[in-house]
Amino acid sequence: MNFPVQKTDAEWRTLLADKDAEPVAFEVTRKAATERPFTGKYEGHWQPGHYHCVCCDAKLFESTTKFDSGCGWPSFWKEAVAGAILERRDTTHGMVRVETLCAQCGAHLGHVFDDGPAPTGLRYCMNSASLEFKA
Repeated sequence: MNFPVQKTDAEWRTLLADKDAEPVAFEVTRKAATERPFTGKYEGHWQPGHYHCVCCDAKLFESTTKFDSGCGWPSFWKEAVAGAILERRDTTHGMVRVETLCAQCGAHLGHVFDDGPAPTGLRYCMNSASLEFKA
């Protein structure tokens, strides 16, 4: 996939270091790793504001759509802007899931499941390391 924002791995590493992103941010966003459950800084975070892509600053979620799913990762029931998140089939780890990516830079965000609350029934299960909060 080609994305509007593209950088080399070295450039992404520098950008994330300059932002003082979580230590696992590069592995999560650029290599599709997953942070351990209940360890991310936004899992229990409930301030009003917006969640952006840590790599390119694209607005991804509103705090008003965040909910406690009990899964150990920040969960949202709707993306902030239609088309902000791309989805693709993920068959890694012996499972079939739907991976979520930032539409602007291709950063791996997490996965989306169909067991969320109304009105969408979706649960965007995101890695804190892929997000940046703005009040």
